[in-house]
Amino acid sequence: MTPEPGAGPTVLRILLGSQLRRLREERNVTREDAGYAIRASESKISRIELGRVGFKERDVSDLLTLYGVSDPAEREALLSLAREANQPGWWHKFGDILPQWFQAYVGLEAAASLIRTYEVQFIPGLLQTEDYARAVVLLGNGSAPKEEIDRRVQLRMERQQLLSRPNAPRFWAIIDEAVLRRPIGGREVMRAQLDLLAELSERPNVTLQIIPFGFGGHAAAGGAFSLLRFPDQTLPDIVYIEQLTSALYLEKREDVDTYLESMERLAVEADSPDRSRERFAEIRKDFDLPLR
Repeated sequence: MTPEPGAGPTVLRILLGSQLRRLREERNVTREDAGYAIRASESKISRIELGRVGFKERDVSDLLTLYGVSDPAEREALLSLAREANQPGWWHKFGDILPQWFQAYVGLEAAASLIRTYEVQFIPGLLQTEDYARAVVLLGNGSAPKEEIDRRVQLRMERQQLLSRPNAPRFWAIIDEAVLRRPIGGREVMRAQLDLLAELSERPNVTLQIIPFGFGGHAAAGGAFSLLRFPDQTLPDIVYIEQLTSALYLEKREDVDTYLESMERLAVEADSPDRSRERFAEIRKDFDLPLR
């Protein structure tokens, strides 16, 4: 177990939880017995092993003792991971505007080595211009104070820094043509947004494809979703599906495989990255035309 440098607390919790589960199972200790050892319930052990709660260092120490981990170096490595996992991520300063269900995604996104997304409504958040992002934020938060709108936009802009950081993840987006035709923020905003997409598509770690209108039905008619893969092989791929007031996180192999198959079919059905780059320019010209 070697966490990637800069891995966020979300992923560190998942890593540590998976190690604690492995140790418990190797010792044939039940979750109920593990919970008793740290004065907690069986359900709390389950949440710990899934990385869904923070860790008390004392609890981790007691569990390691229960599981027979006596080597000082191994204990310290796991206790150190627990301490790191409890450190807040950069996004926690936006906790007042960031719902808990989305905080988890930001943490996973920050630690992913590959992010694949299919979008049917908006330009993916990691690719939005500031003006486009503001227009999207206003759609869902039109009555919020200006200061809150500004902070929501700032959060989105800070998220985008991961695409240009050292060891940036590979980002692969498949975008329905309707997204590019929908004039979010007005024609000038869309022209700038299409220019940015063309620019970003030249980056070696960014792949953009368009599903054209002419294709008709396709593999992911059910809606938008994202797939995240991590550099640590002990972490499963995760499917993220955002809803209006919550989100689904799928990690069961059969669920992930179904979405992965849909994503692969979309990649085949979509315009190639080179053809998509040409289409960004073509659609941009349509926003130059006068309104009828």
